Amino acid sequence: MKTKNAILIAFLLLIFFQSKTAFATENIINPVIVCKQENGTLVKLAASELRRYIYLRTGSLSKIADSAPAKVGQIELIIDPALGAEQFSIHTTVAGRSRRVIIKGGSEQGILYGAYRFIEKLGVRFYLHGDVIPDNRITSLPEVNEDGKPLFATRGILPFHDFFEGPDWWNTDDYKSYAVQMAKLRMNFIGLHNYPERQSGYPGPEPTVWIGLSEDNDSKGDVTFSYPGFFANTLRPGWGNIPMRTSEYVGGASELFEHDGYGPEPQIGFCPWPTEPSDCNTVFNRTAAMYREAFSLARGLGIKTCIGTEIPLTVPERVKERLVSRGKNPADSTVVREMYKGMFQRIMKAFPVDYYWLWTPEDWTWGGNKPGQFEATSTDIRAALGALNNLGNPLTLATCGWVLGPQHDRAALDNLLPKNSPMSCINQGVGHRPVESSFGRIKDRPKWAIPWFENDPNMTGPQPWVGRMIYDGADALRYGCTGLIGIHWRTKVIGMNIAALAQAGWSIPDGFQPIVKPVGAIKGEAINLNSPIAGTNETPVYQTIRINPEGYQLEIPNGTYTVTMKLVEPTFDAAGKRIFGINIQGKTIFERVDIFEKAGKQRPLDLDAKEVRVVDGRLNLQFLRITDSPCIAGISIKGMTDAVNQLPGQSYGRKINCGGPAWNDYEADQVASGGGNAGEDRSLGAVTFYADWAKVNFGNNAGTEIGKLFTRIDGKAFPEVSAWGGGPGRVQVKNIPWTQESKRYTFVEEMERLRPKIKGEGNLERFDYWLNTFRYTRAMAKFSCAVGELNKIMKGAEVDKVRALTVRRELARLWVEMIRFQMAAVDTPGELGTIANLEQQSRGAAQLLTKHDAALVKLLGTPLPEACKPSASYEGPARIIVPTVRTQVASNEKLSLKIILLGAIQPNSAALHWRTMGSGSYRIIPLKHIARSVYSATLPAANKEFEYYIETRESDGKKLKWPATAPQLNQTVIVADVAVK
Repeated sequence: MKTKNAILIAFLLLIFFQSKTAFATENIINPVIVCKQENGTLVKLAASELRRYIYLRTGSLSKIADSAPAKVGQIELIIDPALGAEQFSIHTTVAGRSRRVIIKGGSEQGILYGAYRFIEKLGVRFYLHGDVIPDNRITSLPEVNEDGKPLFATRGILPFHDFFEGPDWWNTDDYKSYAVQMAKLRMNFIGLHNYPERQSGYPGPEPTVWIGLSEDNDSKGDVTFSYPGFFANTLRPGWGNIPMRTSEYVGGASELFEHDGYGPEPQIGFCPWPTEPSDCNTVFNRTAAMYREAFSLARGLGIKTCIGTEIPLTVPERVKERLVSRGKNPADSTVVREMYKGMFQRIMKAFPVDYYWLWTPEDWTWGGNKPGQFEATSTDIRAALGALNNLGNPLTLATCGWVLGPQHDRAALDNLLPKNSPMSCINQGVGHRPVESSFGRIKDRPKWAIPWFENDPNMTGPQPWVGRMIYDGADALRYGCTGLIGIHWRTKVIGMNIAALAQAGWSIPDGFQPIVKPVGAIKGEAINLNSPIAGTNETPVYQTIRINPEGYQLEIPNGTYTVTMKLVEPTFDAAGKRIFGINIQGKTIFERVDIFEKAGKQRPLDLDAKEVRVVDGRLNLQFLRITDSPCIAGISIKGMTDAVNQLPGQSYGRKINCGGPAWNDYEADQVASGGGNAGEDRSLGAVTFYADWAKVNFGNNAGTEIGKLFTRIDGKAFPEVSAWGGGPGRVQVKNIPWTQESKRYTFVEEMERLRPKIKGEGNLERFDYWLNTFRYTRAMAKFSCAVGELNKIMKGAEVDKVRALTVRRELARLWVEMIRFQMAAVDTPGELGTIANLEQQSRGAAQLLTKHDAALVKLLGTPLPEACKPSASYEGPARIIVPTVRTQVASNEKLSLKIILLGAIQPNSAALHWRTMGSGSYRIIPLKHIARSVYSATLPAANKEFEYYIETRESDGKKLKWPATAPQLNQTVIVADVAVK
């Protein structure tokens, strides 16, 4: 009996301790999330997000409740008015095995940001293209004590319209997905640029901004009169591409597209562009409907929205005709003001917008502003301001552009704009030059720096610029900027750059040392001569001089120029008293200048230096003292800029009144201030960033090594495989053998050697994305060397026909190999755009494969063999691709997915499996075939959080799943009604 009692007692004790342990464990990994019913929308969203990500990291579903018992683990969400609106504070207390986490925010927005920061502490990382959830789950929640306060009031993105790779191919679900991810990244701004109508017919007019009169849109903002507006699509010529049906793509790339004329939602049925008046209206109104849904969600998430186009306002031809028919002059500033009024009224009715930004002319960055352009731009700004004022200022006017302002004074617009108008500009030199130093001279207004997440010349290549992003954030802070925004097209391949700039919006690492290159006069003293100057009609220029300068450093577009030194001897009455030399661009151009000897006292002397090349955006003048102080009265620069991107070379002129004020077309002299030099490999914080990024994305086994590898290739160390060639991302032709060029790609082999160390399906999937991206880059470089070799063979006096044919066959093979590796990394609309760019520009317009075919056929006397044709079929691994991934829907919204099934699969086995998040059995939805390898699936109207995965079988019966971690870690979707109309 005693034995039985002992056994019973032991059994009861075991149950007691097990239950106590289970309770304690639950306290650690399954806290109650305290969110009161009266809390606002964003606080409730924060609670739902905490519940979702705790589930993904622990496998346990937390309860959301009004309160929780004191001894139960809990996360409490509290508004603290003592904090700034976007500030948060996370504080953890531990009592035994119970943890209490308090997330405070100065507003609902602050609480949401605090929740996302806590989620990051769980090991989750957010990117614009989606989330990264580590493969291994955690067994306890971390103890977090942290405060957060943004360094910049405005933090966000500028997805730039004009190319396949960018927002031209985003649909409503893409915008919604990215808005949600922006909130997770604690970003609060999205701005869009709209190209106007151009004589060439592309890239505009784009349908983001409609131009017209108030009477030509209705009460809902739907336009009733318009003109052809269009986004990039595969049937539209432009930017170095030729129109091409997607069915003509090779290497199996055609399987990625369900239409021959591929483009975004608003343009379905109207590629390359609409022609009928009603169809033109439809495209504008569809575009507005897309923005209405997307921007309403963005506004609900605390994200400000902005659109705008270039100034002076470019009036479309059809609108001009309509104005003239009504007796209105399109060039009249009062008519321009009337059009701005119609545009602003339509915007406010059509979709929510907080800012409208006016973009200064693009050619100001490449060729400088011409006489009269600044005045015309100023007149246009006044017209826009007047229209807004008449409407009661329903939105805020801002400025942006390729430069901050005109070349004579980059901060000149500060004197024209109201102080609540933000001034902004993208970094010059397609991002290779740093943040505009003139921001430092602008006071008491919002000012937004806009670094480049990626440059468009190298659009089809990877661009790791993490160190540059963090540096530019520090630089913007140094100049007192209140906004930090990044310009881009793609999302996933530059995901780390976006994340780095998002982090810089909140925290800058120690160790920032600005790279300062002065702009203007280097030292010297300005003096004024009161005496008349004979022999010139530019007397005021020669009456003011800078004496004893070390030199001048001027920002000038790349090109070839005549530089004229305007000199005058101010004091000496004899030769030999003042002698100096002049270096230009590091070369001594004038060894011995004696002004009196050449011209006498107080008489002009002009010295011309011809064929001066500017290749890095800077003209460097250096004065070399021989006897007494050098002096200079003026500098005149005239010549032709280089052709850049879509703009041809053009005439350029600039004049500086050294030591004096502005006069006629001469700029006022300015003493040098800190600026930057094109091509500076500026970097900050890359080591720390990549160490974390690699471990989270690829796991601990190889994370450290991969982090060091990415740090090493970040920035200018990464080879640029494509360049501008009439359009972005054209494959560069290399005139060196692959045996030499291959040495730049040893990092690819390093990645290949690390693959066996990767453990976990999610880690491996993310690793293979980068491995295939790097293999694609290497294949492109190898192809470019082969093109160069064939060019050389075909230019020879005696063509080696056998060798030429061998290389031509190799070109076809290498092209397909390159396409295959890129297809293995297609995950988002950006990579789909890369495929289109490669096919329609490098293979199509540039004819890099077929350029010599006619000559080669003539030499051979026979048609080229079939092996010279790139294979049309897909020969890569089986894949499931979901280009658009949303993690949040509204109540009763039906989520529709586009799904691409590549390779040898059993399509009849393909299905979507879904269930309520964390509970119940899976329900199955068979995929619906659309065309080629494109399928769709639509989930039922949502009223509760859910999770799903997609499964099919390969031809050998092996299961293929998306996401790769399913069903242990599925794609999750929460339900939240946050959109604000």
